[in-house]
Amino acid sequence: MTIKKDVILPGATLGVMGGGQLGRMFVHAAQAMGYRTAVLDADATSPAGLVSHEHIQTAYLDEAGLARLAQVSAAITTEFENVPAQALDKLAETRPVAPAGSAVAICQDRAREKAHFVACGVDCAPHALIETPEQLAAVSDDLLPGILKTARLGYDGKGQIRVKTRDELIAGWDELKRVGCVLEKMLPLAYEVSVIVARGRDGQVVHFPLQQNLHRDGILAVTTVPAPNVTEAVSQQAYASAHKIAASMNYVGVLCIEFFVLADGRIVANEMAPRPHNSGHHTIDACDVSQFELQVRAMTGLPLVEPVLHSPCLMLNLLGDLWFPGVADDGATEQQEPDWAAVLALSGTHLHLYGKTEARKARKMGHLTVTGATPAAAREVALKAAAILGIAPF
Repeated sequence: MTIKKDVILPGATLGVMGGGQLGRMFVHAAQAMGYRTAVLDADATSPAGLVSHEHIQTAYLDEAGLARLAQVSAAITTEFENVPAQALDKLAETRPVAPAGSAVAICQDRAREKAHFVACGVDCAPHALIETPEQLAAVSDDLLPGILKTARLGYDGKGQIRVKTRDELIAGWDELKRVGCVLEKMLPLAYEVSVIVARGRDGQVVHFPLQQNLHRDGILAVTTVPAPNVTEAVSQQAYASAHKIAASMNYVGVLCIEFFVLADGRIVANEMAPRPHNSGHHTIDACDVSQFELQVRAMTGLPLVEPVLHSPCLMLNLLGDLWFPGVADDGATEQQEPDWAAVLALSGTHLHLYGKTEARKARKMGHLTVTGATPAAAREVALKAAAILGIAPF
């Protein structure tokens, strides 16, 4: 096989904007493949910065920091959708950047994201943009009850308020400080799924098997693969929609599209993330190639391969709440390490902790993937692990 001359081979340095857990797992994957890494993040103890060859401790828009990252990197990616798109555009003046700032900018704004779905011919929930009092007054009653979401900077359930009446809508917009918002009509959901695709510079696209997701308080709690409730028709429609959306942005890298499956079997796009995704963490242990390795392959021009799920699995998000199982007699919250020994005594458990120095409630501290010979076997062990950790059954 002839390697293209523009492929970035192992030994080169790959840059990452953002130092969270996604960046950390990307760095691990890149280093395993022989690449050096550089992370730009202002936090001196960022999970990715702690394990990277170089940690550039500056803000995302710091000119000197961006110049340093461009100087040392052969190609650059982002691990966080709220990295300023203009920073990625600046880096792209001298280095390949995947995904491009233009694609990230669409994903950063719910209104632009919805408009992009519509332009692609992909169904999404009925919605309305609210940026002015006039637009608020013009909202159709058909959109209520609904979910009012800030158009920008919302993730993991942040910046979202459920509203049933027009009075609640008005109060909700006030509570969100009257920033630009999108009101989405609440739909009768059967379950939620996500598709993770990887697209190369040459337009090649591959995807992981569809994932079924359970959210609690707006945060992903459990991912199950294979998706237990999904029909072949739903799977094929989700794959086709995800491929179409990626191609329409001329996207390069890993992209996750979340879908709602409605009670009548229809699917609608919810949102997308321009990076590896929480629902794809199971790919490290349950697939022959992880979402992070595919991100490396896509940004360096290496060949993409269609991922294979070799083990049915469940992925449990490990939030900081698990470190606070009780309250002391004086009312103070007691922190203690979960019983990892008991969890790891269960067959098929794979623990990933992100190196965060402080546990906080609702903070993503790690994940546990449980693999098994069959979906039922994986679920049985995952339920035992959840009971040990104090995670509600699913």
